[in-house]
Amino acid sequence: MLVFPQRCLKLLKLQLRYGTTSGVRYVQSGTSDCPSVEVKFSNGRNMTISSGKFARFANGTAVCQMGDTAVMVTAVAKPKQAPGTSFMPLVVDYRLKSAASGRIPMNFMRRELGPSEKEILSARLIDRSLRPLFPADFRTETQLVCNMLSMDAVYSPDVLAINAASVALSLSDIPWNGPIGAVRVGFCDGEVIINPTRRELHTSQLDLVVSATKQNLVVMLEGKGNIVLMQDLLKAIKQGTREAQLIISDIERLQKAYGRKKRAVEAVPVLDNEISEAVKSMSEMRLREIFQDATHDKISRDNAVNEVRTNVIDKVWSSYPDTEPALIGEEFNKACKSIFRNLIFEENKRCDGRDYDSLRNISCQVDLYKPLHGSALFQRGQTQVFCTVALDSHESAMKLDAAAALDSGLKAKNFMLHYEFPPYATGEVGRIGPIGRRELGHGSLAERGLVPTLPHDYPFTVRLTAEVLESNGSSSMASVCGGSMALMDAGVPVTAPAAGVAIGLVTKYENNDTKHMADYRILTDILGIEDYMGDMDMKVAGTRKGFTAIQADLKIPGIPLKIVMEALQKATDAKGRILDIMSEVIREHRKYPKECWPVTERITIEPHQRGQLIGPGGINLKRIYLETGATLTPEDETSYSIFAPSQAAMDEAREHIDALLVKERIPDLEFGGIYAAKITEIRDTGVMVILYPSMPPALLHNSQLDQRKIAHPSALGLEVGQEIQVKYFGRDPVSGFMRLSRKVLQGAASSIPRSHNKATEET
Repeated sequence: MLVFPQRCLKLLKLQLRYGTTSGVRYVQSGTSDCPSVEVKFSNGRNMTISSGKFARFANGTAVCQMGDTAVMVTAVAKPKQAPGTSFMPLVVDYRLKSAASGRIPMNFMRRELGPSEKEILSARLIDRSLRPLFPADFRTETQLVCNMLSMDAVYSPDVLAINAASVALSLSDIPWNGPIGAVRVGFCDGEVIINPTRRELHTSQLDLVVSATKQNLVVMLEGKGNIVLMQDLLKAIKQGTREAQLIISDIERLQKAYGRKKRAVEAVPVLDNEISEAVKSMSEMRLREIFQDATHDKISRDNAVNEVRTNVIDKVWSSYPDTEPALIGEEFNKACKSIFRNLIFEENKRCDGRDYDSLRNISCQVDLYKPLHGSALFQRGQTQVFCTVALDSHESAMKLDAAAALDSGLKAKNFMLHYEFPPYATGEVGRIGPIGRRELGHGSLAERGLVPTLPHDYPFTVRLTAEVLESNGSSSMASVCGGSMALMDAGVPVTAPAAGVAIGLVTKYENNDTKHMADYRILTDILGIEDYMGDMDMKVAGTRKGFTAIQADLKIPGIPLKIVMEALQKATDAKGRILDIMSEVIREHRKYPKECWPVTERITIEPHQRGQLIGPGGINLKRIYLETGATLTPEDETSYSIFAPSQAAMDEAREHIDALLVKERIPDLEFGGIYAAKITEIRDTGVMVILYPSMPPALLHNSQLDQRKIAHPSALGLEVGQEIQVKYFGRDPVSGFMRLSRKVLQGAASSIPRSHNKATEET
């Protein structure tokens, strides 16, 4: 292999500089050196991170592998930002490739189509972990593509994708204030498990993803728990943050050895100080008055602020006509945000007059419409959610595709929460169509908050819809509260009611140092404007006993663990107060049934009656469904589960079934008795006979027709309608079919031949 001397010299210098203690290894690939690091966690599990072998046209590429699961992430940013861009256009594409697990997609095209719900949620997880660390002035379009190279049934690829994305951005020339590290944390038998396997997750009380940056600063939290105690959750977050530091230190060593120089951030157009002061002086007093007026609601406050914005932009632009109105509007937004945040510190109260720990006014109602299996209306301030519950058979469960089933460990879901956010919820005009990424994320969070309270052996599939009718912050947590009440109204035996609340944060710090904050305020039950103007949105759901779901999104580059603990404590206190209000309306699941509730029963039939019940081609089951709405699902050879949309439908279905399984008087057949059998059909394997008129035909096998070995019944001259003498030997204990023989009557044989068991069967 030919290697340029300059490359060899560079490689030698790097190896001498970092040595074996750096953890950086180099693998030759053509004329490129491919560095690789191995992260060793405290529990002995390893994660390998490499770069430089694949996709070298990208600004940055990294492959993260654990076990046999490997994820490649590429980072590419355009050379220049688009004119007029006022935000960070970051796009994350995450796809679960069927080929990575040795499977073929089971759709008409037999190829990967649009992203699934799991893929969208994983992409959001990666986005929320990385976005807070981009420079505020970096507005160049950037894309991260997560490509599954291989996927086993042991480790999930989503956390590996976060770490690979962190490496790709760190090694690239894209401005980014990383790296970060991400780990999945489980909790089994009182012990914290770092990066648990899928088998361990099945028995784990907690499934938490922790993303952190250096100095033990938490960047993102996302998880679900089986009613996890607060002390256990805090223990898991602390341990996960410490383990993330191992990943960060190895990425930093890799970055020093192989990282590219970061490109300069394009300067954002700014106004002259004179214009900025004019904007601030013209708007400050009016904005302070608006934000201190507790009589404002969402609409009136927004209208008042928009009126000030329009007035300030017009006056400043008339005085400085050479200035772009968009820049004046952006300067006004900065002043508005600064004034709003400063008032929280100065007045020790919020724009709606509440103190930091107070909840908005809450009202609840259940059983709104009689045809609904369960319903609830939850109102918190100006956030209103209408929840409905529909119960159906297990056949209505959501079937997952092979790739999603391998990643989640589930083949079907019998509980679904569908979250809807129509445009009228915020008083806007918009398009109503396919569900968006935001709705999927909020619905998944609310679903995780309710799943641990549901029974495992519930005989129905449950669909819960949460439609946001009004929105002024924390609609996903309102969906948890309303959804829990709707489930209880539908008679679902939940283990305990669940509630959710959103916790906000406003901070003061300098030079991007969030480790040493000058001051901060934690806000309970935040408004929409407090979410927009603040630095954190931590959503927490659970029961009185513990947590069921958590999601923390930050707009600043990390917060200390101390603030995380304080926020969780405030969420626990608020959650208890919300549950007290909910219990005044409905305390436990409804015990007495509604007329509209579906019912399920289990029936047992004899094996020979199965054909009577099903009918030719299943025509009887289809007729029962069309006439009554009831469905029959076989559980085993002798039992069926009946699902009916109401008790009246169940009674009607039972009448149909009883009519099909009418039991005529069956004569008692004596074991060893000799009976006249009438031939009803001639087959290659034997003849079908009946011993009495209403009997289903039974097979008399060729081996039991004659003492001689025959290949076809025609050799004996047997015909349909002919009567022959047979001996009855009872029913087979396994199949339940009749055992008949003719040949034992032709000689002195007194016992059934050994081959008799397989010879006589009944259809």
